[in-house]
Amino acid sequence: MLGGRRDGPLMREKGHTGSGSRIAIAIVIGILLGCVFAVLYPYGLFVSDSITQNRRIDRHSDLQKSLPSCESSDKIDALKLESQSLSNTNSELQKQVRDLSGKIRLAEQLKDHAEKQVLVLGNKPHKAGPMGTVKALRTNPNVSPDESVNPRLANILKKFAVQNEIIVALANSNVKSMLEIWFNSIKKVGITNYLVVALDDEIVDFCKSNEVPFYQRDPEDAIDSIAKTGGNHAVSGTKFRILREFLQLGYSVLLSDVDIVYLQNPFDFLHRDSDIESMTDGHDNMTAYGYDDVFDEPSMGWARYAHTMRIWVFNSGFFYIRPTLASIELLDRVAGRLSREPNSWDQAVFNEELFYPSYPGYEGLHAAKRTLDFYLFMNSKVLFKTVRNDSKLRKLKPVIVHVNYHPDKLPRMKAVVQFYVNGEQDALDPFPEGSD
Repeated sequence: MLGGRRDGPLMREKGHTGSGSRIAIAIVIGILLGCVFAVLYPYGLFVSDSITQNRRIDRHSDLQKSLPSCESSDKIDALKLESQSLSNTNSELQKQVRDLSGKIRLAEQLKDHAEKQVLVLGNKPHKAGPMGTVKALRTNPNVSPDESVNPRLANILKKFAVQNEIIVALANSNVKSMLEIWFNSIKKVGITNYLVVALDDEIVDFCKSNEVPFYQRDPEDAIDSIAKTGGNHAVSGTKFRILREFLQLGYSVLLSDVDIVYLQNPFDFLHRDSDIESMTDGHDNMTAYGYDDVFDEPSMGWARYAHTMRIWVFNSGFFYIRPTLASIELLDRVAGRLSREPNSWDQAVFNEELFYPSYPGYEGLHAAKRTLDFYLFMNSKVLFKTVRNDSKLRKLKPVIVHVNYHPDKLPRMKAVVQFYVNGEQDALDPFPEGSD
C-alpha cells in the first residue's frame, strides 16, 4: 500500500547508531568530570569530620613544630625573672635575719651588763662565792644623756645613729681622696650609722655631693685652727674634744681614721663589755695581747733577769668608746695633755693615760679596756708582712684594714679594695713590707 509505513533494515540501523554515540559522549564527559573532581577534591565532596579534624591536628602540629624556640625562650625568661625575684627576696630575708641577730646579741649583752651592775652596785654588800665564781664589774654604767650640750648634734645623731651607736670620722680637704674610699667601702658593706665631722667647707660640699651624712661645728665652737688645714696628727689631737660631746649625748662612738677600708660591719664584732675596745698596733699574739719580756742585767748576778709585762699600743685611729664617766675622763685627760704638750703624739698620750697605773703623785685611770682581734681589725703591718704571704690567711676576710703603718696610704687602700672586694689576687704584690 502506497500510504502505509515502511521500516526497512536501513532505517533501523541508523537509529541504533545515534543512540550509541550519545551514550559514548556521556561516558567520556563523566570520566573527564571525575578527573576534575579528583584533582580539586582529593578527599571527596563529603569529607567526614574525623578526617577534617585529623587535618587540623596535623596543621596545628606543624605550627607547634615551627614555634618551639619562641615558646621556650619566653618560658626561660619567665623562669629567670622568677629566679631573680626569689634571689632578691632571699637576700632581703638574710639581711633581716642579720639585723635581728645583731639586735638580739646586743640585747643579751646589755642584759648581762645590767645584771652585773645590779649585782656589784647593789646597796647591800655581797659575800664572795666559791673559788672561780667571783666576777668583778667590767662594764661601767652609761652616763645620763644631756642634749643641752649640743642640741643640733643631738638631732643629727637621732637621725643617723643605730642603737645609740655611730661611726665617726674627722676630715679636712687634705684627706679628701682617702675619705672617698672610706665612705664608699662603708656604703658597700651596708652600714648606715656613720658620720663625717667636716672640718672645712670643701668637705661639707664633698659630703653633700656624695650623699654622705656630715656634721660641721658652728664657727664660734672652739676648734684649733690647725685642725682645719693640718695633717693627720693635728686632726687626731682635735678629735678627743669633739668626741666628748657625742658621749655626753649618750652615744657610743666607733672613732675611725679615714685611711681605713671597711669590709664587714664592725658593730657585729664588738663585745661592749669595756669602756674602750681598740684595735692594736701589734702584729701577732704576743705583741697584740701582751707577753712577759725578760730584761737581762748581768751585773746583778743571781738577780740578773727581771720580768716585764709588755703590750704594743692601742691604735688611737680606730677604737670603740662607750659613754661612761671613765671614758669621758680619758678624753679630758688626753685633750688636756695635748693642749699643754703641743709636741706630744696623741697616740702615745692616749695609751699612757689608759695604761699607766696609779703611783705616788699620780692617780691612774680606772677604765676597762679590750684589745680587738688583730686578724679581724687588721693593721697594714699584719696585712703586708704576714697575711698576704700565707695561703690560709689570705682567705680570711677582715672586718677592716687600717693603713696605719705606711705613708703611701691611698694606693695601698686602693689595693686593699682590689684584693678583698674585686678578687684581684695579685693586687697586694707590688708593695714592699715597709715603706721606701
